[in-house]
Amino acid sequence: MEVVVKKDYDEISKLAAKMIADVIKSKTKPVLGFPTGSTPIGTYKELIRLHKEEGLDWSKVSTFNLDEYVGLEPKHDQSCYYFMWENLFKHINIRKESIHAPNGVAKDIVAFCKWYEDEIIKTGGIDVQLLGIGGNGHIAFNEPGSSLGSRTRIKTLAKETIKDNARFFKTSDEVPKYAITMGIGTIIEARELILLANKETKADAISKAIEGPITAMVPATVVQMHPRTTIIVDKPAASKLTREYIAEPRVLKTTKTN
Repeated sequence: MEVVVKKDYDEISKLAAKMIADVIKSKTKPVLGFPTGSTPIGTYKELIRLHKEEGLDWSKVSTFNLDEYVGLEPKHDQSCYYFMWENLFKHINIRKESIHAPNGVAKDIVAFCKWYEDEIIKTGGIDVQLLGIGGNGHIAFNEPGSSLGSRTRIKTLAKETIKDNARFFKTSDEVPKYAITMGIGTIIEARELILLANKETKADAISKAIEGPITAMVPATVVQMHPRTTIIVDKPAASKLTREYIAEPRVLKTTKTN
């Protein structure tokens, strides 16, 4: 696990985008995992810039969204799919059939979740999974108490998560109570993890995720077990860490692979 502390949100966004762009350039058929939420927006803006100004090619890329609210159609303006379309996909040359997202209105959610897991395997597995972290330490919609070996499934959202996400809805009552989420066991099978956090409001969660014991009560601690995890935080989010961490990640040479 490598922890990188940057000055501000702009710096963490640019570094994350560069790391993802390097994966896209180094793979013949890159497979990326993406989250929603406010934290990755800066990364998506930088990836769009790299596409438009530097020709970053997305035509061979496949993507998998981490989660989706149960009951929301993809065109709903608060669905996770809509978020990704508006903040990234419509601005790049990715093929629409290469975009994979949980279906919040699937008739048989259990069967759909099995299909989603199979699709990840079929594409060759996720090369790099981008992650955010909730104030209670959740990753994707894997709330505290989630099994560290869990797979894609339906989850009940914690009150804290509903409260945090209420800012995207007119009232907290409109926030869906259930979501389909990629499981923790699925997430850590990605070849590389990049976890982002900014602002002091994430300092407690980041401190526990990086320096605390691995526990299902803080799902993000599972990233400590992954051989290629990079956690990129700004100084406010790093304010409760007790050790000093680097300002730049190791430079890893990559070669063109399938």
